[in-house]
Amino acid sequence: MYTIDHRHTIMSAKARILSTVASQFILLTFLSSSVTGENQGFVRTLDRNLYGFKKEKLTHFRVYWHDIYSGSKPTAMPIVRPPSNTSATFFGSISMIDDPLTEKPELSSRLIGRAQGFYGSASQQEVGLLMAMNFVFVEGKYNGSTISILGRNSVFSKVREMPVIGGSGLFRFARGYAQASTHSVDLKSGDAVVEYNVYVLHY
Repeated sequence: MYTIDHRHTIMSAKARILSTVASQFILLTFLSSSVTGENQGFVRTLDRNLYGFKKEKLTHFRVYWHDIYSGSKPTAMPIVRPPSNTSATFFGSISMIDDPLTEKPELSSRLIGRAQGFYGSASQQEVGLLMAMNFVFVEGKYNGSTISILGRNSVFSKVREMPVIGGSGLFRFARGYAQASTHSVDLKSGDAVVEYNVYVLHY
């Protein structure tokens, strides 16, 4: 027959074993949720390594943006006229664009991509535009990838800075900024060539 002390020893050993098993179960549950993601039905955390994320890199693009209102094939098209004829800043006007992006200032130089989107006059005090456009690349390994830019463009400032808010293709999860500086402008026709220096962090 077991003595009281013997039974106490057996019970203590069982308690220690159960405690160890419980601790290991909690640890395994935690590690599993950290690796595979916690599933909440409509949302779950993902393991970034499963999606091929590599070291983040910084890429610089310099392109020339051609905004053309004149000629038989304009690349900028007014879609909303300014509600007031007295506004010196054309406040309220909106133009849709499909502007060529070239390697050099000349329109005849190599086509790198197109800037597709729109901009509108969003300031009553100065010519300040709200820009919303995608740089759609058509050249080299970036062909088909896009960079999305959304920001304020104070047209008569020497350098204007706008955020890069995302992208697609090789620029998924992209972030950064674009600096625009006017290369040339025809005040009569409204045609302009703008140099864009874009700095993008991406994978």
